[in-house]
Amino acid sequence: MIVPALLTSKKEELIQMVDICAEFTDYVQIDIMDGEFVPSQSVTFGDLAGWKSPIRCEAHLMVSDPCEWIQTFKTLGANRIIYHFEIKKDHKKIITKIREMGMGVGLAVNPSTEIDDFRYLVGEIDTVLFMAVNPGFYGAPFIPQVLEKIRNFKNKYPQKQIGIDGGVKQDNLLQVKAAGLDYVCVGSAILKTDNPAKSFGEFAKLFDG
Repeated sequence: MIVPALLTSKKEELIQMVDICAEFTDYVQIDIMDGEFVPSQSVTFGDLAGWKSPIRCEAHLMVSDPCEWIQTFKTLGANRIIYHFEIKKDHKKIITKIREMGMGVGLAVNPSTEIDDFRYLVGEIDTVLFMAVNPGFYGAPFIPQVLEKIRNFKNKYPQKQIGIDGGVKQDNLLQVKAAGLDYVCVGSAILKTDNPAKSFGEFAKLFDG
């Protein structure tokens, strides 16, 4: 499954991105950055207030305190919240709060994070999202060493859903797919092209082929 990843600091642009994606997919990921956990900043609580996504979506929270965003995304209509393992918070509390809101839980892990670091949480979550870039920037270069970590994780936890995010292009998609992924989040290689629908279609054809 190819999941368009939407990242912007402007509410109007986010709404436009979702509307564009609704023409060719029924599921997107909305990326949130707080300028603290990562240096960049995206749309804010205020930008999302009162808005509901017209298609199914999930949140990828690159933020220091995911709990601040849970209600916002529940109201927005998100199916799942993915937050980062590297934050200095009580993971069990975050997972419980997301579950209480009726949403799925995903754990994003940075390229430098080892499997042994977060293995105690694997049974508590629905999916692991492996970052193939250091998070915070649209269009950052792909880190190929992450694929070996994904293969190792797949061997240890063959039933756990896994995805990858960051730096995936059409020219490395087959290499990425071979690692055993269930879904691939793609940002600039779809949304920053002249024809997002065409780009998405090309990604989907390669991934499903």
